[in-house]
Amino acid sequence: HANRTVGIARADGLGRAKVGVVYSHEGLDRVEVESAIAGDIVALAGLGEVAIGDSLVDPDDPRPLKRIAVDEPTMAMVFSANNSPFGGRDGQYVTARQIRARLEKEALHNVSIQLEILGNDAFKVMGRGELQLAILIETMRREGYELSVSKPEVVTREIGGRLHEPMEIVQVDCPDEFVGVVTQKLGGRRGQMIEMHNPGHGRVRLAFRVPSRGLIGVRSEFLTDTRGTGILNHLFDGWEPWQGEIAGRTTGALVADRAGRCTTYALYHLEPRGTLFHGPGTEAYEGMIVGENARDNDLDVNVTREKKLTNMRASTADEALRLAPPREMTLDRAIEWIDDDELVEITPSAIRLRKRVLPSNQRPKTRRAKE
Repeated sequence: HANRTVGIARADGLGRAKVGVVYSHEGLDRVEVESAIAGDIVALAGLGEVAIGDSLVDPDDPRPLKRIAVDEPTMAMVFSANNSPFGGRDGQYVTARQIRARLEKEALHNVSIQLEILGNDAFKVMGRGELQLAILIETMRREGYELSVSKPEVVTREIGGRLHEPMEIVQVDCPDEFVGVVTQKLGGRRGQMIEMHNPGHGRVRLAFRVPSRGLIGVRSEFLTDTRGTGILNHLFDGWEPWQGEIAGRTTGALVADRAGRCTTYALYHLEPRGTLFHGPGTEAYEGMIVGENARDNDLDVNVTREKKLTNMRASTADEALRLAPPREMTLDRAIEWIDDDELVEITPSAIRLRKRVLPSNQRPKTRRAKE
C-alpha cells in the first residue's frame, strides 16, 4: 500500500534500483499507472526479491515505514521425507527436495513461519503454536505431499547463562461448573492463574500464565473437559527461566511386529491390552503403532494372527467376534499423542503413527545408546 502520493520512476538503464512498471485496478481490469495515492493497491513489476515488511522509498528521501512486528515462534517440528514401507504410494510430491521447496515458499509469504535446514532430508519448521503447524501440515497433505513429522518441541533460548522458555497468556471463557477441572488441568501444566472474572450469565473468564510447552495437547482435552462449551485463546508473553518438568504421556504404544493386514481375531484378543487405532482389514507394517497400551511400556503385538482351524466344531464356533470402534487418530490428536521416539506419517489419504526405528530388535539398542 502507498503511504503517500508517489511518482513512479522507470528504469533508466544505468543499473540503479528503480521500479519498472506499476499497475493498479479499474474494476476487474489491471491497468498501468504513473502514480499511486494512499489507500491504492498496486502491483509492481521489475523488482528483485521482496519480503513482507519491505518499503519502496524515494532514493533522494528514503523514509521507510516501520517494519511489521510479528510474535516470535514458540513451537517447532521436524519435517522429513516419508521413508516408511508405504512411502510413495498415494502422494504426488514425496521427495525431500519437493518438501523443502514447499516449505521455503511458505516461509516467504508467511512471516510467522521460520525454516531451518537440518540436513538433506530434515527441516525444522518453527511457528506460533502447534495449531499453526497442524494447519500447514494439513494444507500440504491436501496438495498431495507425503511427509513425516516429529513431536512438537518448544523453542528455547539462553539468556544470561540460563535456559529460558516462552510463556503464554491463556484466556479461558467457560461455564462456571467447569472452573475446577480447567484450573486443575492448567495447574498441572505449570500454569498460574492471574485473573478471574465472573460477568454473570453462568460463565466465568479466567486468565493463566502457562509455559508454551504446557499447551501441547491441551486444546482437545479442554474441549472434552468443557463438553465443547469452552473458549480458549493464548498469546505470547515473553521469556522466563525453565519452569521445570511437565508430565507427558503416561501410556505406551501397541506396535505391530510384522507386516500384514489386521484381522478381527488378533484385534479381539488385543482389546484388553488398551485402545486400538485401526480396525480389521487395515494394512500394517513392522514398527507401525496400532493402538495405545494401558501400561506405560511399549508392547510389540501381532495384529495379523488368524484363528487356527481344526476339524472339531465347538458350540460357540459360529458366534461373531465384536470389536469396539477404534479411536480415530486425526492429525491434531496424532501430533499431540506421539512421543519423542515416534513420528506421524502424513499422506493425502492416510495418517499413521510409527516408531522412528521400525525393526523391533533394533529399538532397545537405540534407546540404550540414547540414554
